[in-house]
Amino acid sequence: MPIHRESPMSRSCSFRFRSLCLGVLLASLAPLAAQADSCPTPGQWQVAEGKTQTTADLVAELAETEVVLLGEQHDRLDHHRWQLHTLAALHAHRTEMVIGLEMLPREAQSTLDAWVAGKLDEAAFLEQSDWHRAWGFDPDLYLPILHFARMQRIPLLALNVTPELRGRLATEGWEAVPESERFGLTPPAPARPAYRESLEEIYTEHIDRDDDPADLERFIAAQLVWDRAMATALVDAAADGSLVAGLLGEGHLADGDGVPYQLYDLGLRNYQSLLPWAPGPDCQPPLEKADALYVLGDESAFQPPDPPRLGVMIDDHADGVRIDGISLGSVAEAANLAEGDVIVTAAGLPIEHPADLIAVVNRQAPGTLLPLEIRRDGEPQEVLARFPPVEP
Repeated sequence: MPIHRESPMSRSCSFRFRSLCLGVLLASLAPLAAQADSCPTPGQWQVAEGKTQTTADLVAELAETEVVLLGEQHDRLDHHRWQLHTLAALHAHRTEMVIGLEMLPREAQSTLDAWVAGKLDEAAFLEQSDWHRAWGFDPDLYLPILHFARMQRIPLLALNVTPELRGRLATEGWEAVPESERFGLTPPAPARPAYRESLEEIYTEHIDRDDDPADLERFIAAQLVWDRAMATALVDAAADGSLVAGLLGEGHLADGDGVPYQLYDLGLRNYQSLLPWAPGPDCQPPLEKADALYVLGDESAFQPPDPPRLGVMIDDHADGVRIDGISLGSVAEAANLAEGDVIVTAAGLPIEHPADLIAVVNRQAPGTLLPLEIRRDGEPQEVLARFPPVEP
Protein backbone atom coordinates (compact mmCIF):
# COMPACT_ATOMS: atom_id res chain seq x y z
CA MET A 1 0.00 0.00 0.00
CA PRO A 2 1.85 3.19 -1.13
CA ILE A 3 1.94 6.23 1.19
CA HIS A 4 0.97 9.23 -0.95
CA ARG A 5 2.66 12.55 -0.17
CA GLU A 6 -0.62 14.42 -0.20
CA SER A 7 -2.49 12.03 2.06
CA PRO A 8 -4.32 13.59 5.06
CA MET A 9 -1.89 11.87 7.39
CA SER A 10 1.21 13.31 5.75
CA ARG A 11 -0.29 16.83 5.45
CA SER A 12 -0.97 16.89 9.20
CA CYS A 13 2.62 16.03 10.06
CA SER A 14 5.05 18.83 10.67
CA PHE A 15 8.71 18.15 10.08
CA ARG A 16 9.24 17.91 13.83
CA PHE A 17 6.71 15.12 14.23
CA ARG A 18 7.34 13.34 10.94
CA SER A 19 9.04 10.39 12.64
CA LEU A 20 6.08 9.99 15.01
CA CYS A 21 3.64 10.03 12.08
CA LEU A 22 5.77 7.51 10.24
CA GLY A 23 5.59 5.26 13.27
CA VAL A 24 1.80 5.55 13.26
CA LEU A 25 1.69 4.68 9.57
CA LEU A 26 3.99 1.70 9.98
CA ALA A 27 1.87 0.46 12.86
CA SER A 28 -1.25 0.69 10.70
CA LEU A 29 0.49 -1.31 7.98
CA ALA A 30 1.69 -4.03 10.36
CA PRO A 31 -1.51 -6.14 10.19
CA LEU A 32 -1.34 -6.09 6.38
CA ALA A 33 2.28 -7.17 6.45
CA ALA A 34 1.47 -9.98 8.86
CA GLN A 35 -1.39 -11.04 6.58
CA ALA A 36 0.99 -11.15 3.60
CA ASP A 37 3.50 -13.17 5.62
CA SER A 38 0.78 -15.68 6.53
CA CYS A 39 -0.39 -16.12 2.94
CA PRO A 40 0.16 -19.76 1.94
CA THR A 41 3.17 -20.50 -0.21
CA PRO A 42 2.69 -22.09 -3.64
CA GLY A 43 3.40 -25.82 -3.45
CA GLN A 44 1.84 -26.24 -0.02
CA TRP A 45 -1.36 -28.04 0.87
CA GLN A 46 -3.92 -26.39 3.12
CA VAL A 47 -5.87 -28.89 5.20
CA ALA A 48 -8.32 -28.83 8.12
CA GLU A 49 -8.08 -26.01 10.66
CA GLY A 50 -5.77 -24.04 8.37
CA LYS A 51 -2.86 -26.43 8.85
CA THR A 52 -0.21 -26.88 6.17
CA GLN A 53 1.17 -30.13 4.78
CA THR A 54 3.82 -30.99 2.22
CA THR A 55 3.02 -33.09 -0.81
CA ALA A 56 5.18 -35.92 0.55
CA ASP A 57 3.27 -36.09 3.83
CA LEU A 58 -0.21 -35.67 2.40
CA VAL A 59 0.21 -38.11 -0.49
CA ALA A 60 1.40 -40.81 1.90
CA GLU A 61 -1.94 -40.43 3.72
CA LEU A 62 -3.98 -40.23 0.51
CA ALA A 63 -2.46 -43.47 -0.72
CA GLU A 64 -4.34 -45.27 2.06
CA THR A 65 -7.76 -44.12 0.84
CA GLU A 66 -10.06 -45.91 -1.58
CA VAL A 67 -11.06 -42.94 -3.75
CA VAL A 68 -9.33 -39.59 -4.32
CA LEU A 69 -11.25 -36.90 -6.21
CA LEU A 70 -9.19 -34.32 -8.11
CA GLY A 71 -11.38 -31.34 -8.99
CA GLU A 72 -10.76 -29.03 -11.93
CA GLN A 73 -11.97 -26.11 -13.93
CA HIS A 74 -12.07 -27.77 -17.32
CA ASP A 75 -10.31 -25.04 -19.30
CA ARG A 76 -7.53 -24.29 -16.79
CA LEU A 77 -4.14 -25.55 -17.92
CA ASP A 78 -2.64 -25.17 -14.44
CA HIS A 79 -5.39 -27.35 -12.97
CA HIS A 80 -4.55 -30.19 -15.34
CA ARG A 81 -0.83 -29.85 -14.64
CA TRP A 82 -1.61 -30.09 -10.93
CA GLN A 83 -3.70 -33.19 -11.56
CA LEU A 84 -0.86 -34.83 -13.48
CA HIS A 85 1.69 -34.12 -10.76
CA THR A 86 -0.67 -35.37 -8.05
CA LEU A 87 -1.43 -38.55 -10.00
CA ALA A 88 2.29 -39.21 -10.41
CA ALA A 89 2.85 -38.74 -6.66
CA LEU A 90 -0.04 -41.07 -5.81
CA HIS A 91 1.19 -43.71 -8.25
CA ALA A 92 4.65 -43.60 -6.68
CA HIS A 93 3.03 -44.65 -3.39
CA ARG A 94 0.49 -47.10 -4.76
CA THR A 95 0.96 -48.67 -8.16
CA GLU A 96 -2.37 -50.52 -8.07
CA MET A 97 -4.27 -47.53 -9.32
CA VAL A 98 -7.12 -46.55 -11.66
CA ILE A 99 -7.78 -43.10 -13.14
CA GLY A 100 -11.44 -42.23 -13.66
CA LEU A 101 -12.51 -39.61 -16.21
CA GLU A 102 -15.67 -37.52 -16.11
CA MET A 103 -14.91 -36.59 -19.72
CA LEU A 104 -16.15 -39.77 -21.37
CA PRO A 105 -19.27 -41.97 -21.07
CA ARG A 106 -19.31 -45.71 -20.48
CA GLU A 107 -19.58 -46.35 -24.23
CA ALA A 108 -15.97 -45.11 -24.62
CA GLN A 109 -14.49 -47.71 -22.24
CA SER A 110 -13.19 -50.01 -25.00
CA THR A 111 -11.41 -47.03 -26.59
CA LEU A 112 -9.77 -46.13 -23.28
CA ASP A 113 -8.62 -49.74 -22.90
CA ALA A 114 -7.15 -49.71 -26.41
CA TRP A 115 -5.37 -46.42 -25.70
CA VAL A 116 -3.74 -47.70 -22.51
CA ALA A 117 -2.70 -50.88 -24.36
CA GLY A 118 -0.87 -48.75 -26.94
CA LYS A 119 -3.13 -49.71 -29.86
CA LEU A 120 -4.22 -46.18 -30.80
CA ASP A 121 -2.47 -42.94 -31.67
CA GLU A 122 -3.90 -39.60 -30.56
CA ALA A 123 -5.98 -39.01 -33.68
CA ALA A 124 -7.53 -42.48 -33.55
CA PHE A 125 -8.24 -42.15 -29.84
CA LEU A 126 -10.00 -38.80 -30.27
CA GLU A 127 -12.06 -40.14 -33.16
CA GLN A 128 -13.03 -43.47 -31.62
CA SER A 129 -13.83 -41.96 -28.21
CA ASP A 130 -15.87 -39.24 -29.96
CA TRP A 131 -14.04 -36.82 -27.69
CA HIS A 132 -15.22 -33.59 -29.28
CA ARG A 133 -18.86 -34.61 -29.19
CA ALA A 134 -18.73 -36.22 -25.74
CA TRP A 135 -16.67 -33.52 -24.04
CA GLY A 136 -15.74 -30.62 -26.28
CA PHE A 137 -12.89 -29.15 -24.22
CA ASP A 138 -9.46 -28.96 -25.83
CA PRO A 139 -7.94 -32.47 -25.72
CA ASP A 140 -4.46 -30.94 -25.46
CA LEU A 141 -5.30 -30.06 -21.87
CA TYR A 142 -5.84 -33.75 -21.07
CA LEU A 143 -3.40 -35.58 -23.35
CA PRO A 144 -0.42 -35.33 -20.94
CA ILE A 145 -2.51 -37.18 -18.33
CA LEU A 146 -3.64 -39.74 -20.90
CA HIS A 147 -0.05 -40.33 -22.01
CA PHE A 148 1.05 -40.71 -18.39
CA ALA A 149 -1.59 -43.40 -17.90
CA ARG A 150 -0.47 -45.23 -21.02
CA MET A 151 3.23 -45.05 -20.18
CA GLN A 152 2.57 -46.43 -16.70
CA ARG A 153 -0.16 -48.86 -17.90
CA ILE A 154 -2.65 -47.35 -15.46
CA PRO A 155 -6.22 -48.33 -16.36
CA LEU A 156 -8.45 -45.45 -17.45
CA LEU A 157 -12.10 -45.58 -16.49
CA ALA A 158 -15.02 -43.82 -18.18
CA LEU A 159 -17.10 -42.41 -15.31
CA ASN A 160 -19.87 -40.67 -17.18
CA VAL A 161 -23.05 -41.62 -18.99
CA THR A 162 -24.40 -39.96 -22.11
CA PRO A 163 -26.60 -36.85 -21.91
CA GLU A 164 -29.31 -38.95 -23.57
CA LEU A 165 -29.38 -41.42 -20.66
CA ARG A 166 -29.25 -38.63 -18.09
CA GLY A 167 -32.15 -36.97 -19.84
CA ARG A 168 -34.23 -40.15 -19.99
CA LEU A 169 -33.75 -40.90 -16.31
CA ALA A 170 -34.49 -37.31 -15.34
CA THR A 171 -37.50 -36.89 -17.64
CA GLU A 172 -39.09 -40.33 -17.96
CA GLY A 173 -38.16 -41.64 -14.52
CA TRP A 174 -36.13 -44.62 -13.41
CA GLU A 175 -38.83 -47.21 -13.91
CA ALA A 176 -39.20 -46.22 -17.56
CA VAL A 177 -35.57 -47.08 -18.36
CA PRO A 178 -34.75 -50.82 -18.40
CA GLU A 179 -32.20 -51.84 -15.78
CA SER A 180 -30.00 -53.31 -18.53
CA GLU A 181 -29.59 -49.80 -19.99
CA ARG A 182 -28.67 -48.07 -16.72
CA PHE A 183 -25.11 -49.42 -16.27
CA GLY A 184 -26.00 -50.54 -12.76
CA LEU A 185 -27.11 -47.10 -11.62
CA THR A 186 -29.54 -46.73 -8.75
CA PRO A 187 -31.58 -43.59 -7.98
CA PRO A 188 -29.40 -40.86 -6.44
CA ALA A 189 -29.69 -39.49 -2.95
CA PRO A 190 -31.62 -36.18 -3.03
CA ALA A 191 -29.63 -32.97 -3.19
CA ARG A 192 -28.94 -31.21 0.09
CA PRO A 193 -30.37 -27.66 0.29
CA ALA A 194 -27.08 -25.85 -0.37
CA TYR A 195 -26.29 -28.03 -3.39
CA ARG A 196 -29.77 -27.56 -4.76
CA GLU A 197 -29.38 -23.81 -4.39
CA SER A 198 -26.09 -23.86 -6.33
CA LEU A 199 -27.71 -25.90 -9.12
CA GLU A 200 -30.58 -23.42 -9.27
CA GLU A 201 -28.04 -20.61 -9.72
CA ILE A 202 -26.42 -22.48 -12.63
CA TYR A 203 -29.84 -23.07 -14.15
CA THR A 204 -30.84 -19.41 -14.02
CA GLU A 205 -27.65 -18.34 -15.83
CA HIS A 206 -29.45 -19.36 -19.03
CA ILE A 207 -32.28 -17.17 -20.28
CA ASP A 208 -35.72 -18.64 -20.89
CA ARG A 209 -35.00 -21.32 -18.31
CA ASP A 210 -36.89 -20.02 -15.29
CA ASP A 211 -40.47 -20.06 -16.56
CA ASP A 212 -41.42 -23.71 -16.06
CA PRO A 213 -40.66 -25.17 -12.61
CA ALA A 214 -40.73 -28.64 -14.19
CA ASP A 215 -37.71 -27.70 -16.34
CA LEU A 216 -35.75 -26.77 -13.22
CA GLU A 217 -36.63 -30.06 -11.56
CA ARG A 218 -35.53 -32.01 -14.64
CA PHE A 219 -32.25 -30.08 -14.72
CA ILE A 220 -31.52 -30.86 -11.07
CA ALA A 221 -32.54 -34.50 -11.55
CA ALA A 222 -30.14 -34.80 -14.50
CA GLN A 223 -27.27 -33.33 -12.45
CA LEU A 224 -27.93 -35.85 -9.67
CA VAL A 225 -27.87 -38.69 -12.22
CA TRP A 226 -24.52 -37.32 -13.40
CA ASP A 227 -23.13 -37.35 -9.86
CA ARG A 228 -24.57 -40.80 -9.14
CA ALA A 229 -23.14 -42.27 -12.34
CA MET A 230 -19.62 -41.12 -11.50
CA ALA A 231 -19.90 -42.21 -7.88
CA THR A 232 -21.15 -45.65 -8.93
CA ALA A 233 -18.24 -46.16 -11.33
CA LEU A 234 -15.75 -45.10 -8.66
CA VAL A 235 -17.23 -47.48 -6.09
CA ASP A 236 -17.17 -50.39 -8.54
CA ALA A 237 -13.55 -49.71 -9.48
CA ALA A 238 -12.44 -49.51 -5.84
CA ALA A 239 -13.98 -52.90 -5.07
CA ASP A 240 -10.88 -54.77 -6.28
CA GLY A 241 -8.59 -52.91 -3.88
CA SER A 242 -7.13 -50.36 -6.29
CA LEU A 243 -6.71 -46.71 -5.44
CA VAL A 244 -9.14 -44.87 -7.71
CA ALA A 245 -8.39 -41.26 -8.64
CA GLY A 246 -11.31 -39.46 -10.27
CA LEU A 247 -10.85 -36.37 -12.45
CA LEU A 248 -13.99 -34.26 -12.47
CA GLY A 249 -15.25 -30.70 -12.46
CA GLU A 250 -14.92 -28.93 -9.13
CA GLY A 251 -18.67 -28.32 -9.02
CA HIS A 252 -19.19 -32.07 -8.69
CA LEU A 253 -17.23 -32.26 -5.43
CA ALA A 254 -17.15 -28.85 -3.75
CA ASP A 255 -18.50 -28.61 -0.19
CA GLY A 256 -18.90 -32.38 0.07
CA ASP A 257 -21.88 -32.35 -2.28
CA GLY A 258 -22.20 -33.97 -5.68
CA VAL A 259 -20.06 -37.08 -6.05
CA PRO A 260 -18.79 -37.21 -2.43
CA TYR A 261 -22.37 -37.16 -1.16
CA GLN A 262 -23.34 -39.97 -3.53
CA LEU A 263 -20.24 -41.99 -2.55
CA TYR A 264 -21.32 -41.74 1.08
CA ASP A 265 -24.85 -42.82 0.17
CA LEU A 266 -23.43 -45.82 -1.70
CA GLY A 267 -21.55 -46.88 1.43
CA LEU A 268 -18.01 -45.81 0.47
CA ARG A 269 -16.69 -43.59 3.26
CA ASN A 270 -12.92 -43.73 2.72
CA TYR A 271 -12.49 -40.94 0.17
CA GLN A 272 -10.80 -37.54 -0.05
CA SER A 273 -11.61 -34.50 -2.18
CA LEU A 274 -8.79 -32.27 -3.45
CA LEU A 275 -8.88 -28.92 -5.23
CA PRO A 276 -6.26 -26.51 -6.56
CA TRP A 277 -6.52 -23.01 -5.15
CA ALA A 278 -4.92 -19.71 -6.16
CA PRO A 279 -4.78 -17.26 -3.21
CA GLY A 280 -6.78 -14.07 -3.57
CA PRO A 281 -6.13 -10.69 -1.91
CA ASP A 282 -7.34 -11.92 1.49
CA CYS A 283 -5.25 -15.13 1.33
CA GLN A 284 -8.03 -17.02 3.08
CA PRO A 285 -8.26 -20.61 1.81
CA PRO A 286 -11.87 -21.85 1.42
CA LEU A 287 -11.23 -24.95 3.53
CA GLU A 288 -14.88 -25.96 3.46
CA LYS A 289 -14.65 -26.66 -0.27
CA ALA A 290 -12.50 -29.80 -0.04
CA ASP A 291 -10.47 -31.99 2.30
CA ALA A 292 -7.25 -30.41 1.03
CA LEU A 293 -6.37 -27.43 -1.16
CA TYR A 294 -3.19 -27.25 -3.23
CA VAL A 295 -1.77 -23.74 -3.35
CA LEU A 296 -1.06 -22.60 -6.90
CA GLY A 297 1.25 -19.81 -7.92
CA ASP A 298 0.28 -17.18 -10.47
CA GLU A 299 0.12 -19.15 -13.71
CA SER A 300 -1.98 -16.60 -15.60
CA ALA A 301 0.86 -15.73 -17.98
CA PHE A 302 0.94 -19.35 -19.16
CA GLN A 303 -2.82 -19.90 -19.45
CA PRO A 304 -3.83 -20.24 -23.10
CA PRO A 305 -6.42 -17.70 -24.29
CA ASP A 306 -10.04 -18.63 -23.86
CA PRO A 307 -11.43 -20.38 -26.93
CA PRO A 308 -14.24 -18.69 -28.86
CA ARG A 309 -17.65 -19.38 -27.33
CA LEU A 310 -21.05 -19.04 -28.92
CA GLY A 311 -22.70 -19.38 -25.51
CA VAL A 312 -25.27 -22.10 -26.20
CA MET A 313 -26.26 -25.43 -24.73
CA ILE A 314 -26.94 -27.77 -27.65
CA ASP A 315 -28.17 -31.25 -28.38
CA ASP A 316 -28.77 -33.48 -31.38
CA HIS A 317 -31.69 -32.84 -33.73
CA ALA A 318 -32.81 -34.51 -36.94
CA ASP A 319 -32.06 -31.33 -38.94
CA GLY A 320 -28.86 -30.23 -37.18
CA VAL A 321 -28.32 -29.27 -33.54
CA ARG A 322 -30.97 -27.81 -31.27
CA ILE A 323 -30.30 -24.92 -28.92
CA ASP A 324 -31.48 -25.90 -25.44
CA GLY A 325 -30.16 -22.87 -23.57
CA ILE A 326 -28.39 -19.54 -24.12
CA SER A 327 -25.94 -17.88 -21.73
CA LEU A 328 -26.63 -14.34 -20.64
CA GLY A 329 -24.35 -11.79 -22.28
CA SER A 330 -23.16 -14.32 -24.87
CA VAL A 331 -22.52 -14.03 -28.60
CA ALA A 332 -25.65 -16.13 -29.15
CA GLU A 333 -27.83 -13.77 -27.13
CA ALA A 334 -26.48 -10.74 -29.01
CA ALA A 335 -27.28 -12.52 -32.30
CA ASN A 336 -30.89 -13.02 -31.11
CA LEU A 337 -30.64 -16.79 -31.20
CA ALA A 338 -33.34 -18.44 -29.13
CA GLU A 339 -33.95 -21.65 -27.25
CA GLY A 340 -35.50 -24.14 -29.64
CA ASP A 341 -33.66 -22.84 -32.72
CA VAL A 342 -32.04 -25.57 -34.82
CA ILE A 343 -28.64 -24.71 -36.33
CA VAL A 344 -28.42 -26.30 -39.79
CA THR A 345 -25.19 -24.81 -41.17
CA ALA A 346 -22.33 -22.72 -39.79
CA ALA A 347 -19.91 -20.89 -42.10
CA GLY A 348 -21.61 -22.74 -44.95
CA LEU A 349 -20.78 -26.17 -43.49
CA PRO A 350 -23.51 -28.66 -42.61
CA ILE A 351 -23.99 -29.17 -38.87
CA GLU A 352 -25.10 -32.71 -38.04
CA HIS A 353 -23.78 -33.13 -34.49
CA PRO A 354 -22.79 -30.80 -31.64
CA ALA A 355 -19.13 -31.59 -32.36
CA ASP A 356 -19.51 -30.09 -35.85
CA LEU A 357 -20.63 -26.75 -34.43
CA ILE A 358 -17.93 -26.81 -31.74
CA ALA A 359 -15.25 -27.37 -34.39
CA VAL A 360 -16.48 -24.41 -36.48
CA VAL A 361 -16.70 -22.09 -33.47
CA ASN A 362 -13.21 -23.09 -32.29
CA ARG A 363 -11.82 -21.92 -35.65
CA GLN A 364 -13.56 -18.56 -35.43
CA ALA A 365 -11.17 -15.61 -35.26
CA PRO A 366 -11.86 -12.75 -32.80
CA GLY A 367 -13.74 -9.82 -34.26
CA THR A 368 -15.30 -11.79 -37.13
CA LEU A 369 -18.83 -12.77 -38.14
CA LEU A 370 -20.07 -16.36 -38.23
CA PRO A 371 -22.98 -16.91 -40.63
CA LEU A 372 -25.51 -19.43 -39.35
CA GLU A 373 -28.48 -20.97 -41.07
CA ILE A 374 -31.15 -21.87 -38.54
CA ARG A 375 -34.67 -23.24 -38.45
CA ARG A 376 -37.05 -21.38 -36.13
CA ASP A 377 -40.49 -22.91 -35.82
CA GLY A 378 -39.69 -24.78 -39.03
CA GLU A 379 -38.89 -21.61 -40.99
CA PRO A 380 -35.35 -21.01 -42.34
CA GLN A 381 -33.50 -17.89 -41.24
CA GLU A 382 -30.01 -16.45 -41.64
CA VAL A 383 -28.22 -15.20 -38.53
CA LEU A 384 -24.86 -13.48 -38.16
CA ALA A 385 -23.05 -14.15 -34.88
CA ARG A 386 -20.40 -11.52 -34.13
CA PHE A 387 -17.44 -12.66 -32.04
CA PRO A 388 -15.83 -9.89 -29.98
CA PRO A 389 -12.33 -8.66 -30.81
CA VAL A 390 -9.42 -9.38 -28.51
CA GLU A 391 -9.17 -6.77 -25.78
CA PRO A 392 -5.91 -4.79 -25.91
